[in-house]
Amino acid sequence: MRIDSAVTSISWIPSEAVAGMTKMPFAGGVAHYDDPPPDVVDGERDLTSLRDADRFRFANRLQGWIEVDDQARITGYGQGGRGLIGSTTMNLGRKVTFGAIALPDLTPEPELGVGWVRFRQTAGGRTGVPMPRKVSHPPFVQFRAPVAYTTVTLTLHADGRAEHALVGASAFPRHWLYDANGRITRKSGIIDFADWANHCFGRHTPWGDEESPALVAEVETALERQLSLQIMRGGHKPKIRRVKAGDLLAEQGRSGAELLLLLDGILTVEVDGQPLVECGPGALLGERAVLEGGARTATLRARTACKVAVAPADAVDRDTLVELREGHRREQQHPA
Repeated sequence: MRIDSAVTSISWIPSEAVAGMTKMPFAGGVAHYDDPPPDVVDGERDLTSLRDADRFRFANRLQGWIEVDDQARITGYGQGGRGLIGSTTMNLGRKVTFGAIALPDLTPEPELGVGWVRFRQTAGGRTGVPMPRKVSHPPFVQFRAPVAYTTVTLTLHADGRAEHALVGASAFPRHWLYDANGRITRKSGIIDFADWANHCFGRHTPWGDEESPALVAEVETALERQLSLQIMRGGHKPKIRRVKAGDLLAEQGRSGAELLLLLDGILTVEVDGQPLVECGPGALLGERAVLEGGARTATLRARTACKVAVAPADAVDRDTLVELREGHRREQQHPA
């Protein structure tokens, strides 16, 4: 019996993800943030179409297979897949596209266990547009862009199970993970543009001798993904608030008439002092306070440093807020 599966990561730049001087081209319309990728990506054909449409910065698709005999012994295995690098389009009076620079995919020998095989692949590269940064030696400025990458694993079991994971990733940009059916299942929880811009070079990458573990978060609902684009790209730009790890974003019982869109980081939802669930980037919170009298029904505590878009309640119509409330899995546990 042959067992096949796959895992895919897609990496893209969400709104407000860039910091410092590099943010100026984005604010001025020279460079652009990306719209979120689709919820479902049907194999390499879809990936190629998305790349050609400038919908992502790079993708990493790993495919694997095992052969299993009648005694549930693995008799053969193999892997395929590849990285797909995107491009950078800039508005310089007219649109100009710069090809990115792909690094060779890293595919170490599969790891063998009793009744399972684990495949691993690292893919990524750097933008073709120079990115100046300070260095401590002459000429004291380097123009080569940092490296962006993901490392994914796929574990196939003789009993037919398949497990996939995002085990490593650059601190920038956002990375989404898709299962064998092409459905989004996880995402990287934190973007640290400054750390990436200053350190993700040479030996500080998987092509050198360093791998950065990925902090992975659960995905939000499809409706939240739709509303996040509406809030960030709508007529009224939301206020951006930063919260340090351990600080409160909202407190149970306090008044609150605004919607809170988590742009980056991990928030813990607490009710009566008890942590219930964690939310990652893309989560839209606060709708219950808007719909049910103006008091927060949970405490929101930053597990990591967080970046939050604060939007007025009327940024989303009431019927949609009701739908959002009913669709939240966390609403079953009395969240904000």
